[in-house]
Order: sequence, then C-alpha cells, then structure tokens
Amino acid sequence: MAFNLFKHLSQAPTNPKAAPKPRQFDVADLYRGPAAVAPEGEEAGQALDEKLRQAYFWIVNNAIISPHYDIEYNDGPHQSYRVGDSKRLLTLPSAQSYSSFVLLPLLTFAARRKCLIVGGPGRGKTASAILMGVLSGASVKDVKRGMQHGHPQMTIADLLGNPLPADLVNAQSMDQIRIAWRAWLGMRVKIIDEYNRIPTRTQSALLTVMSDNYAEVLNQIYECPEAAWFLTANDEQGGGTYQVIEALRDRIDVVVQALAFNPRFLGDLLARIEENLKPEELVPAELVFTPEQLDALGDAVRAVEIPEPVRRRLEFFASQFELMETAGGQFEYMTKDTARLSGVDWQQVVAADDGRDRLKDLGCQTRNGVSERNLMTLLVYAKALAYFRGNGEVELEDLRQILPFVLHDKLQPDLDAPFFGLPEHAAFRTDRLGWLRHLFDLACAEYDRLDLDRNDPVGELARQFAQGLDGVSERDTRTRLAKIERTIDQLVKGRKLYGPQYDDLLKLKYLHQRYTNYLAWLRSR
Repeated sequence: MAFNLFKHLSQAPTNPKAAPKPRQFDVADLYRGPAAVAPEGEEAGQALDEKLRQAYFWIVNNAIISPHYDIEYNDGPHQSYRVGDSKRLLTLPSAQSYSSFVLLPLLTFAARRKCLIVGGPGRGKTASAILMGVLSGASVKDVKRGMQHGHPQMTIADLLGNPLPADLVNAQSMDQIRIAWRAWLGMRVKIIDEYNRIPTRTQSALLTVMSDNYAEVLNQIYECPEAAWFLTANDEQGGGTYQVIEALRDRIDVVVQALAFNPRFLGDLLARIEENLKPEELVPAELVFTPEQLDALGDAVRAVEIPEPVRRRLEFFASQFELMETAGGQFEYMTKDTARLSGVDWQQVVAADDGRDRLKDLGCQTRNGVSERNLMTLLVYAKALAYFRGNGEVELEDLRQILPFVLHDKLQPDLDAPFFGLPEHAAFRTDRLGWLRHLFDLACAEYDRLDLDRNDPVGELARQFAQGLDGVSERDTRTRLAKIERTIDQLVKGRKLYGPQYDDLLKLKYLHQRYTNYLAWLRSR
C-alpha cells in the first residue's frame, strides 16, 4: 500500500487557475494545420510548468518530509496569531504556499543555476539533491556514483580526471596526452557533498567548472553541458575543514536551509522503515524530464516578463546599500567597495560617516552592496518562481519571497548598526532571511511614500533617452541637457545624500555625458 502511495500521481491540476503561457511566434506556425501542436519540449496535454508543480507536490508529500510552508502567498484575508513571549506571528496563508527546502532546489533545477543546501547532519540535504538528479533522467545509481564527496585529501585529479599512464610515457607533446575524465562532468545535475571540506587548490579547479562550464587538465579541455548544481554543507558559516574561497562562494546563486524535523511526522519515517522504501528509487516516470524538456524549461523561465513597477522597486531596494559618503574623494568612488578595498578598519570608516540618520538609512544596516551578479540571479529566480506558479509575469510578492534566499550570504549585515540594537529587532541578528525580507518591505514602503511610480523625473529622462537620438536636433539636445542640470539642482538642494539619490545623480551624469558627446558630434557635422 505504501509503495502504491509513492507511485501515485494526482490527476487534479496543481494550479487550476494557472494562465496559459505565451509562446514566441514562429514562422512555422503559419504552415501548421488546425490541429494544435504542443510547444517543443512539452508533452501533449501537459505543460512543463504543470509537470514542475507535479514534481514539487510529489516530493513534498511523499519524498522529503518538510511541512514548513515558509514561502507564503495570500489571496484575500488570512488568519494570523501572536504566539509566545516574543509575540511572533503565526500566519495561515489563504493561497497556495510552499516549502523553501523543496521549492528552491526545484527552481534551481528548472533554471539550471547553483544552490547551496545547509543544515545539520541527517536533515535530508543530500536526499533532496539526489531527487533532483533523478528528475533529470539519471538513474539513482548513476546519481550517487556521480556525486562528489568533499574530503581533506581531495585532489584535482580526484575531481576532474587523470591522464592515461601510457600517454604520459609515450606522448611527444602535451596535446597527445589523453585524459580519463570523471563521468560526473557530463551530467545535467551536478552534486558536491560537503563542499567546504575540499582543499583550497581543488576548490579553484571546481570554480572553473562552476563558472566557465569546462574542466582543464594538462591543457586538455572538457566542455560540460548546462547543468543545475547542488552543493551541501553542515555549516555555511565556515564550519568545514577548509575556508571556502570568496570567488567560489560568490558563484552560488541561492542558499536554502534544511529546517528541523517535526516529530509529529514520525509515522511517515516508520512506514519507510517497515516497507523498506527509498523515495529516490520510487520517482514516477511521468515526473522525469528529458534533455529537450530541460532546455525548454530554461527558455520558458527566461521568457517570463518582469513589469516595470516591479523592476523599479528592485532598483530602489538595490540603491540603498552601496553608498559610503566618506569612503571616496571623487563622487564615483563614494562606495563601500572602495572602503573594503582600502583595507581600512570598518568601524573607523563607519565612525567618520556621521552625516545621515543611521537608524532611518537602510544602507547603514549592511557592510556591502548588491553586485550585478546578485541582481541577475535575483531576476532569474523571480522569473522561475512566477513560471512555477503558472504566471506569465513576475509579481512583487514573487520578488519579495525569493530575495532573501538569493541575498542570504551576499548582503552582509552590520550587527553593530543601531537597527540591530533595538529590542524589537533582536531576532534579526540571527534570522538572516527574516531580516532581508523586512529590509525589502521597508524599501518598498519608502518607495510608496515617495510616490515614485508617478513622480520619477530621473526615470522620465531615462525613458526619453532610451527612445534613441536619431533625428534629435541640436536645439532639442541643449534643452535636454538643461533639464538634466535642473533635475540635479533639485536633487542636491538642501538634502542629505542617501543611496537612491546617489544612484540617481550618477544616472543623470551618465545621460548628461551621452548628450554632451552627441552634441559634439552634431557640431562636427
């Protein structure tokens, strides 16, 4: 009976209200007959987003015991309760919500990105990664054999492959040496177990494979296919044998925590013991994705749109953190990155930056800003979450829910900031996800207070420039330059400088320079 339960797939749609996906126009559509043809990579009668949701619900209901619906959505009013001495909020979502421990690896699988799963031993980190490998079409045996287990003696040859002994003896040049490459390099799902136990030199070789998608041994190159990466660690904060190099850590796109097991579900564990069941060996064939479907998934995720109001809120949020007014003498170098590269003690730099309200300014809560790679990753995962939910465009709540997992170890808090000293914010000293979501909420509230959707002069100037310069006369160019200068004058008049104003001023300087160069070109004619 338990075996049949594992193999059972519900015939009911996982998201009855899911909107059909827009498909890019193809000239071949003109020559197709009246019979509908499923888009490439999709099975007849089942869209890939529905198959992805079927995989999620099968995993969360049968394979991985994770009753933590921490990615919450609401459709109308919902119930909430204040619990305990701390009066923490327990929410009962009124719309379909999800467990991050299952959903984030699945989104990584769909978008072919890199996910770090952290948590104590025996929490299901490796089991979750193995399930992703099985969904890619590999057998359980191949997934386990292809998994790389970090250990202190791991060499580059252990990770990538060995030169053939006969070639080492007989080869007249390096080009004649063949390499016996490790089979895992060609897999669509790559798993690195306990990656923080890998020696530093071997980490550098792993970095090349992760970032550039190729392996190199003795000048021989192995081109790897596009893949989803899953790395595990018992302690993300440096509890491994070796310190993880910064470049390798930065290549990780998203961090998800394996939350504690709820003993109320002990009966499920007992059933597995008595029936000798291993969920990874019972994945229904209907949930396995072909290589063509995996490619189609990536294309479908990228096709999801991000509306301008959602993008503008992300821009406003990201603008909060990089400014460090006392770090640079030139305007462009007034950033936290300048302070970091200088090697000056952080507290000394902070003490000199006393011109702003350190409790009000969101930028004072962090030690760094948000990089381009972080923002690109955030956009991809927001698209993947919207696609998973059956939507053709990203909603603000999608961005709000996914942002903490992407910036988990990227946006570093300054725990000495006044914000963390307030009693009501004490939990944010340890709850990184809660702090990041709260930070995003504060930024959105300030965005609404400033009414930037309707009152954004910098955005209007940028949209005007984006229309192109073809046919713009010298007189119109001078008019636009004057308008930019007036806008700058309004921004700097009698105001403290905060992150969003700093980025607006740099944007205006950029536009001014582009028009100045265009004006010089007009004169030269």
